[in-house]
Amino acid sequence: MDNPERAVLVHQRLKGSVTDSDFEELSGLAESAGGCVVACIGATRRAPEASTFVGRGKAQEIADTVAARCADLVIIDQAISPVQERNLEKITRCRVIDRTRLILDIFALRAQTHEGKLQVELAQLRHLSTRLVRGWTHLERQRGGIGLRGPG
Repeated sequence: MDNPERAVLVHQRLKGSVTDSDFEELSGLAESAGGCVVACIGATRRAPEASTFVGRGKAQEIADTVAARCADLVIIDQAISPVQERNLEKITRCRVIDRTRLILDIFALRAQTHEGKLQVELAQLRHLSTRLVRGWTHLERQRGGIGLRGPG
């Protein structure tokens, strides 16, 4: 790649402290996908935050790091929900992906055969479909007919 995406890696542990070895594999995956790691941020929590996965303070730290390092991408080392992804994107003002999406992107880059490319695309679309649910809720009032109350 001529101009690799600048990535901030985020790893959250539920027990114990975050070490450098926690970032080694994720860093290798990011570089395999054509990214350039510009920062690594670790966090420890008892349980993931429902809205942002990492907590509001850590999310703001990630946003500050993204701005300071001119990053294009935040990579979370665990699977996150579509809501958490959207909320982190709003806070950081850049694209956020999880480990699953990163691995699917690597497979897409490396697929050689037509069948392999189709299988990877199918897996990517299945993963993306979970992120599209409720994406068009602003049109719900146009749904239904006479005597119907809408989607609920």
